[in-house]
Formats: sequence, C-alpha cells, structure tokens
Amino acid sequence: MTRKGNTVEHPVTGERITFLETSAETNGEYATLELRVRPHGFVVAPHVHPQAVESFEIHSGTFTFMVDGEEREVREGEGATIPAGTAHAWWNSGDEEGIAKVEFRPGWKTEEFFESFFGLAQDGKVDPNTGLPSPLWLASIFHAYHDFGYIARPPLLVQRVIFGSLGLVAWLLGHRLPRPYPYAATQGLDTKDYRAGVGLQENAAWADATSFRTDSNRKQRTT
Repeated sequence: MTRKGNTVEHPVTGERITFLETSAETNGEYATLELRVRPHGFVVAPHVHPQAVESFEIHSGTFTFMVDGEEREVREGEGATIPAGTAHAWWNSGDEEGIAKVEFRPGWKTEEFFESFFGLAQDGKVDPNTGLPSPLWLASIFHAYHDFGYIARPPLLVQRVIFGSLGLVAWLLGHRLPRPYPYAATQGLDTKDYRAGVGLQENAAWADATSFRTDSNRKQRTT
C-alpha cells in the first residue's frame, strides 16, 4: 500500500511524484502529490480523467498546458484546473525544474495508477522516446484504470474495441495490474539487465508506428 511520503519516478518523461495525502487517508475524497519535472519533461500523452478534477498549483518553473485544444503557460504562483472529462496534456516549458502541487478529486486509484505506470517505466517496458507502454500493456492499463484515466486518442469507443480484443491476450501473457513499483526490483532482478533484455525490445515497433504527444510537446523537448 502506498504511504504518505512515498516517491515514484518516470525515467523517460522526467516526472517525479511524492505522495502528500493518499486516497486511503481521505477515504477516496481526494489525493494530493508533489510533482517535480525536469526541464522540458512532459506527461506521456494527452489524456482524460473521466471522473476526477485535476488541479495544479505551480510552486516553481513554467508549465505549458494544452486543455481541450487551448494552450497556455502557467507560472510560479499560478494554477490550472482541469475539469473531469476534459482532454489535456502538459509539459515543463522552462529551463529549470518545475514543481507543482497536484490534487485529484476524487482520489481513488491515484496512487495505484502511478505506481503501476511508473513501475513499468522503471522496468524498461515503455518506449524510450514517448514514455508510452506497448499496446498489450496499454490494454492492461485501460482495463484496470479507464475509470481513473485513459489516453485522449483514439476515441474512447475505438479504445474499447481495440483494448477489449487485446485484453485477454495481455492477461494470458502476464501483463497484469496493479504492479509493484518497480516490479524488477521486487522480484530480485537486476533492473538494468531486465530493461535491456525485455523492456525496450517489446516497444520498438510501437514507437515507430505511434506517438500520442502533441506537436507543441515535441517542440518543447527539442528547444
């Protein structure tokens, strides 16, 4: 179980999350976390939280948000609120570490999602450029956490069809969630060897075919 003060990190996107108040502590009413993002770090893809309102208080740096197709910068001392059901993405558009306090309301599944998703990244099971898992892992994520969040594209109905078909295959191949953070370490495996031998190879074809990041996000990473 995730506890207050626990930290998870995504090595590709540059996100580091420390849990400040967990959903278990608040009976699911909300969850808060500290988000630290390296310069030009980014969230993996435009996505939707169908039931939770996500609020940001920027404590340091400059974040750029793309919310429902509209882009704006949010600086230290400012904030942003993403209504439930709204497609959005964000990235650190500055040259220094970005720090924000983030709240999800309601907060159920917040910690479990980030531990599982960032754990996949720690084990090398994501594309080294986009930070996205392979289609089979995306199918598992969709089945476990679509009520917390899902990628904004393709449309939800299409995702239900695609990931519905892939879900059983993923389960049979051992792509199961929730997942300890990080899985390789909990199994006594060497994380570096585990990444090299299994993780990145699984995602090569997916990286060539698909990227959900916005053009603005890509531009920020290359400046």
